[in-house]
Amino acid sequence: MKNLLKKAPYLLLLLVLPPLGKIYELLNNRSGNAVDISSTIDQIIPFLSIFIIPYILWYAYLFVYLVYFCFKDTKVYMKTLFLIVIAELICFVIYFFFQTTVPRPALTGNNFLTGLVQWIYLNDRPVNCFPSIHVLTTFAIMLASFHIKNKHLVTNFCIHIFGTLIIISTLFVKQHVILDMIGSMFLITFLYGLSFGFISFRVGEKSDPVYFKNK
Repeated sequence: MKNLLKKAPYLLLLLVLPPLGKIYELLNNRSGNAVDISSTIDQIIPFLSIFIIPYILWYAYLFVYLVYFCFKDTKVYMKTLFLIVIAELICFVIYFFFQTTVPRPALTGNNFLTGLVQWIYLNDRPVNCFPSIHVLTTFAIMLASFHIKNKHLVTNFCIHIFGTLIIISTLFVKQHVILDMIGSMFLITFLYGLSFGFISFRVGEKSDPVYFKNK
């Protein structure tokens, strides 16, 4: 309990994520001429409804591992959260000026998995695709995890296996195309180098403030 109270001020910073989600919703409902940047390879990739499961589990993946980082190494947590927020803000600027779209397949059948895909399609218009927020946030967690020491083998396995499944799920459920995935990885790799290479967070004890500075 003492450790939870100590980490509570840092965990409250996660409240920045819902407002980011609202900004995404506003941009997702914006009318405009979206560009299709899919390739021949994207057309070859099959639609597999089973991948809607890791796609939806992304929400839990992001939250669980950010909390895990906070308790294991608060500085890594702060850098990762900073990285995700900046990356998403850059995405929003791109979405505003350059909206892309993804061709979606016609859904058939009424099984559980198809129903989940239909639910996602109804609540998320096929725009705001490049770069993919699913991919960039997941890849940020995967990269940041290398800075967490003394991870259990199972934890390390789950971070990277589930992360990989989430990333490829964006292609198999036709929410994103390959360029969306590649663009996200390039963006997050660049920002990761800045966040973990040049930004240093000082984590205070008890009620000390949290701030960051250039190394």
